[in-house]
Amino acid sequence: MKQYEPDRLTPAEVAAVRRSFRKSRSAMTTRRSVLRASAGGALAVGGLGALSGCGIPAAGKTQGGVSADDHSAKEKEVDFSNWPEYIDTDDSGKHRPTLDAFTKRTGIKVKYTEDINDNDEFFGKIQPQLAAGQSTGRDLIVLTDWLAARMIRLGYVQKLDASNLPHAYANLSDQFRSPDWDPGRAYSYVWQGISTVIAYNRKALDGVEVKSISDLLDNAKLKGRVGFLTEMRDSVGMTMLDMGKDPAKFTTDDYDAVIARLQKAVDKGQIRRFTGNDYTSDLTKGDFAACVAWGGDIVQLQSDNPDVGYVIPEAGYMTSTDNMLIPNKARHKTNAERLIDYYYEPEPAAELAAYVNYVSPVADVKPYLAKIDKSAANNPLILPDKAMAAKSHAFRSLSSKEETAYQQKFAKLTGA
Repeated sequence: MKQYEPDRLTPAEVAAVRRSFRKSRSAMTTRRSVLRASAGGALAVGGLGALSGCGIPAAGKTQGGVSADDHSAKEKEVDFSNWPEYIDTDDSGKHRPTLDAFTKRTGIKVKYTEDINDNDEFFGKIQPQLAAGQSTGRDLIVLTDWLAARMIRLGYVQKLDASNLPHAYANLSDQFRSPDWDPGRAYSYVWQGISTVIAYNRKALDGVEVKSISDLLDNAKLKGRVGFLTEMRDSVGMTMLDMGKDPAKFTTDDYDAVIARLQKAVDKGQIRRFTGNDYTSDLTKGDFAACVAWGGDIVQLQSDNPDVGYVIPEAGYMTSTDNMLIPNKARHKTNAERLIDYYYEPEPAAELAAYVNYVSPVADVKPYLAKIDKSAANNPLILPDKAMAAKSHAFRSLSSKEETAYQQKFAKLTGA
């Protein structure tokens, strides 16, 4: 399918339409809202509070996980757990082209399981095994950055062998190269990045200009038509940037100042509500004139609604990541590392990006993506240019005590 052909959808648009008709797509969008936000909201207040109160047993050390005998040479297989609808799939829904190509090239069969529906839920499933020094039955898992940080801190994942990751080391975008929870990416590599931006409905704005979080919080013409996310790190982080604070270095006083500012907007009715991924409906209908939003959603919404647009605030925007890690006692560590490295080759990275519409963590993938879909290759929500990447900020790691305290304050703000 060529982009220049008239009245044809681009491959990315075809993929979006195909996903929209699948029941599993709703699982993916839920993942980015309630599920990805399971470190925030009511579950975190009860769940994380309980965990931090009783203490989570570590695997005998704080870093450098426990290895097992590596059977990769004799057993040409790898067990890969991921989120639903988070990989390229063919029209039949039965084949995953990039995985099939990996198997054809290497002879390594991938047992691909979509069994991660919630960060905390999945952690609860594998934590008893990891704490007991047992295998989880998985060689590779994909977790959101805050949980990846916790897994590394507890010593539940293995240090990666750099000699098996030449493409990953060379091609990882500078934007994702050294998070504070895994400096130099010794234990993890990014699967996909997630950008948090300001989205708007042009028709609903009716001429009102929106360029910043301050506009959302202070412009009386938008009263009752503004949305923020139930994901604490996104809503707090975006507001913190607007207030001139660095989400990577903030203090408790900084955090409390953000909560106070958001609370003021809630009290005066400026913020209509805090939402998960269901903000997409409010935005397309015009119930939200503007809101804090996830970039991957906007790519898809714009295919159906020309009134939907987005803004990257001058103060910057928040970036988070979903990350590949090898849990302790993985039976096929080398095979897992080969699979990680494979997705940092430009061709498979481009195929994946064209399908899922998230931020590709692979540098210089643009010409390869352009061969598949020129519009995707030129979309900064999928491939941020250097200027946009320079405006990205990550939320700093939190201690268990901070996690519980901050989430309780945010839950009170949102009414969770």
